Amino acid sequence: MTTTAGDQLLSADGVTVRFGGLTALDGVGLRVAPGTVVGLIGPNGAGKTTLFNVLSGVLRPSAGTLSWKGRPQPGRGPHRLARSGISRTFQGLNLFANMTVLDNVVAGADRLARGGPLSMVTGLGRHHRDERALRTRALATLDRFGVAEHAHRLPGTLPYGIQKQVALARACVSDPELLLLDEPASGLSGRQMDTLAEQIRSLSRNMAVVLVEHHMDLVMDVCDHIVVLDFGRVISTGTPDEVRADPAVTRAYLGASADGPDAAPDTDRSATPTDDGAAR
Repeated sequence: MTTTAGDQLLSADGVTVRFGGLTALDGVGLRVAPGTVVGLIGPNGAGKTTLFNVLSGVLRPSAGTLSWKGRPQPGRGPHRLARSGISRTFQGLNLFANMTVLDNVVAGADRLARGGPLSMVTGLGRHHRDERALRTRALATLDRFGVAEHAHRLPGTLPYGIQKQVALARACVSDPELLLLDEPASGLSGRQMDTLAEQIRSLSRNMAVVLVEHHMDLVMDVCDHIVVLDFGRVISTGTPDEVRADPAVTRAYLGASADGPDAAPDTDRSATPTDDGAAR
């Protein structure tokens, strides 16, 4: 899908990240249009996690620009981005262990509180009306993801696959315009990944999605556009079919057969830098 500057939600241009003497990203560009699913793939150490952290406001780039709806990205930090309509999941879930499932999802909806964060903290103003509305919304979101029956349990008492659904519900409860998914299929069974693929396709009807994922079958199935990184640089972009047929992608996955990158996803490469700057 070809997009112009006027119909993009998020764009990144010339994004460069350096950790000391190591360049983790080198002039990376990205375009995300409304209602599309964009995949970020590449071998271990390619820079996927670094780029994802830049897009989600966790990491400030050394150079380059990010735009949201044609304007500079709103502030830095995940909380500010969430208030502008950008939400994310975490590979490690990051659910609050001492809060119920319902309260975890309510925490993801605070940008919708009309009284603002101060009201939620102090209990003054619109706090009680906000709390009732957000809890109702959170419960409905849990029901949409099929886990409402676990609303009053602690996340740690639930199977991993259900915790993944809770994390996804928390990210979606505020109806973001852009959802950033950090390896959502990790630890899931084949059947659970099939369900996840259906969910991503359904979510993209109402929001754009950026997906960092190792499972090539899922990426090729749900993405409209794919960006392939290797050693911090973009080596290929295009539709799943275009990326699958690109010889540069096959070469990047050392050990992959001529059938394409999904034949050997994310083969480890000795002595290459990982996304956090360490050597693997």
